Amino acid sequence: MDINTLKKMCIDEIDKNKDEIIKIGRDIYNNPELSYREFKATKITIDTLKSLGLDVEENIAVTGCKASINEDKEGVKVAVLGELDALACPEHKDAKEEGAIHCCGHNAQIAGMLGCAIGLIKSGVFKHLDGKIDFIAVPAEEGIELEYRKYLQDNKMITYVGGKQELIHKGYFDDVDMAMMFHLGSIKDNKKCIIKGKSNGFIEKGITFIGKSAHSGGGPHLGINAGTMANLAINNINALRDTFKDEDKVRVHYIINHGGDAVNVVPNKVTMEAMVRSSNAEAMLDANKKFNRSLQAAALAIGGKVIIEDFIGYLSLETDDMMNSLFKDNLINFLGIKEDEIVDLNIGGGSTDMGDISQIMPCIHPYIMGATGDFHTKDYKMVDEEMGYVNSAKAMALTLIDLLYDNSKKGKQVIEGYKPTYTIKEYLKFLEENNVVHTHDYTEK
Repeated sequence: MDINTLKKMCIDEIDKNKDEIIKIGRDIYNNPELSYREFKATKITIDTLKSLGLDVEENIAVTGCKASINEDKEGVKVAVLGELDALACPEHKDAKEEGAIHCCGHNAQIAGMLGCAIGLIKSGVFKHLDGKIDFIAVPAEEGIELEYRKYLQDNKMITYVGGKQELIHKGYFDDVDMAMMFHLGSIKDNKKCIIKGKSNGFIEKGITFIGKSAHSGGGPHLGINAGTMANLAINNINALRDTFKDEDKVRVHYIINHGGDAVNVVPNKVTMEAMVRSSNAEAMLDANKKFNRSLQAAALAIGGKVIIEDFIGYLSLETDDMMNSLFKDNLINFLGIKEDEIVDLNIGGGSTDMGDISQIMPCIHPYIMGATGDFHTKDYKMVDEEMGYVNSAKAMALTLIDLLYDNSKKGKQVIEGYKPTYTIKEYLKFLEENNVVHTHDYTEK
């Protein structure tokens, strides 16, 4: 059967199941859950995959799941990914418990991934493909709630804070040749897709300043003020900003998540959470050294103690040109999207753990426009369900057909042209070397 016939069969099947795909997206949107707690979204995914006759491996990293097709075939293996977690944005009108809300569009990713599976399986197209496919629902992409993730680490429930990091560590990508997913985008200038997105990597930081409590009015000189250490540290960090090169897209940002216990007590413990971002690993590590010196200097000045816990967050995103080209051609030739409605390249300052995947294997991470408003804010709103849920499923499925048709010919070409930054072993070694705890104690002994 020729490739265009297979693509038409898949498109027709997705259209037949359009209402189901949209319902999946809505159901997950209406049940937002934060990282490593995506139990409802995982169940929706599991139930859908099982309804397609697939065996499902459940709770692969606290939550999440995986199902495979064509495991008996030779050829290229592609992982199709979707992210499960929501964000915390309490001011959003649809926010639920703990302020959870899908204001980054991960619900669309799962709907699109499952729509892709529905199209390939119900149409029977998968039988004509010469390669394997994994469908993986991944937890914990958003780099938030570090204290909760540390709790999971301390209780041996996870090793790494990011969902894709954890799955790489657990071996779920050991036999995968390439990966693909999409991200929902926000409609601007009538554009419908961004093909190639570049993003920053980051180091996530937990910071604890430890001083000595005292009565703020009666004996402040007897205390060591952890709050003052944090304030000095923030000033030091801000003074660094013009030392970063523009081309490295360095971003440093932080919150104080515990600032003391009572206003009339000199705070003896203040905790902060921070991120250091950059477009490349070298600049990211250099900026992090400067950040850490700022923290140490603050503790030294006041005579206190600082504990710095560094976690490699995510690496910068670099997607594959040939895979991007296939995705774009399908948008134009099969989904009726005009070339001038597509942005070929966008360089952003945010981060995604798909960046980690892109450093070890070829991948794509296009943005499909279906929302309005800025992501991670109260203004986010899904406005084009057809585009965000249904067309995304079609574009993913059609690109899979391209990669795996005719003895995985194009998939093999992608692999031959890709030069990884790290092997999986080297990548895990990089994580291990840069996930460290530094303690600097300047209190008088």
